[in-house]
Amino acid sequence: MYGMKEGSEKAFGKGYNVLPIWKQRLDARTLITTPNSDVIYAMGYLDLKEDGPIVIDAPPGLQGLLDDFFQRPLRSVGRIDGRTWSGDVGLAGPDAGKGGKYLILPPDFDDGVPSPYYTFRSRTYGVFVFWRGFFQDPHALEAPVRVMEQTRIYPLEGETGARAMQFPNASGVPVNMLAPRDDSAFDMLKRFVDHEYVDCLDMDMRGVLAAIGIAKDLPFEPDDRARAVLSRAARRASEMSRVQAYQLTGERDGAKYYPDRQWINGFPPIPGNPEFVTQTYNDVDLRAGFFAAAYSTSPAMTIDTPNVGAKYPCAFKDADGEFLSGERSYRLHLPPDVPAKIFWSITVYDAENASGLANGQPFPSINSMDKPAVNSDGSVDVAIGPKKPDAPNWLATVPDKGFFIILRVYGPTQRFFDRTWKPSDIERVAESPRG
Repeated sequence: MYGMKEGSEKAFGKGYNVLPIWKQRLDARTLITTPNSDVIYAMGYLDLKEDGPIVIDAPPGLQGLLDDFFQRPLRSVGRIDGRTWSGDVGLAGPDAGKGGKYLILPPDFDDGVPSPYYTFRSRTYGVFVFWRGFFQDPHALEAPVRVMEQTRIYPLEGETGARAMQFPNASGVPVNMLAPRDDSAFDMLKRFVDHEYVDCLDMDMRGVLAAIGIAKDLPFEPDDRARAVLSRAARRASEMSRVQAYQLTGERDGAKYYPDRQWINGFPPIPGNPEFVTQTYNDVDLRAGFFAAAYSTSPAMTIDTPNVGAKYPCAFKDADGEFLSGERSYRLHLPPDVPAKIFWSITVYDAENASGLANGQPFPSINSMDKPAVNSDGSVDVAIGPKKPDAPNWLATVPDKGFFIILRVYGPTQRFFDRTWKPSDIERVAESPRG
């Protein structure tokens, strides 16, 4: 999350009032883990230590979520309309898409709860604001952008005198929002430790960091030898977490959506919640794997309710169990009537850093709104490989570069949950002889 925050602030500016929007969609020039090129994104970062409690005036028709900087959904303070809420804003939140004012409290705020607001408390000073907007025509994106640009964010002390909102267009801007994988990762951790709220639940983590010289308000001055060790450690940690994401998660009980397919659920039944907490422990391996390949969580990602939220089956291996590789050619078959009430999409990602694959196409994805070619029975075939085939639906790959695929199903219907519809595996296609 700090990599996202600092990368964004370097490119677009800093402050509660800065909400970058990818107004023409997000392409591979934005380096960030598993973004969706087929919705409109807005991503902002609050600092409750610097600005105190913050009000977010969410417009009608919004869909979004609020996470702290450990990527845990914010929790409502008390019950709102008879229930406790967690993370979601807009259509899946307490305002039910009608709009409303959300008050975000710092973890150490104890002056009582002002009203009337939808009041949430963050467990960190940092808060991630993440809006998503849907469209039906890829050539008409103005409506979801207009909704996001109605957002107002300002300190609780008053909207009068607050800084004017800024909505920079992030589309097409080269920006690196990935976490570092060298010794600078530890410098970033030092900035986090110095700035963030000290939670009693974080004391063991801070103790481990103190053992290598990272402690709040103390100098962090590793010598050249230590820098070399830290750089190797950061790289190895990244490799370990990607093994968790791409291989070990899929070996868990219940992790495969279909027993005879390679499609993986990033939230297996245990723990099956957005904080990766079981009844007796934190599932640190599953959490590490998830956040090696993604960012942000919300309750809507884990529930199995027809027509609500979205599901994200992931494929890291082909039908034969081999990791996907860019010099090979593959085929994906989607049977008729994909069980998506809103839309579906297929996106290819770079296995090295989990960002969108820079494959030379405008976007590394195909979605149902693109009106892909369909077969006579209504099914869809997608060719995936380095060379343009004699087929209308093609996702390009890069030779000798690993990749993986996410099939997004927005508004999954009952046929998704009862498994009466299921996609093929990513099937390798024999190439024609050369010459």
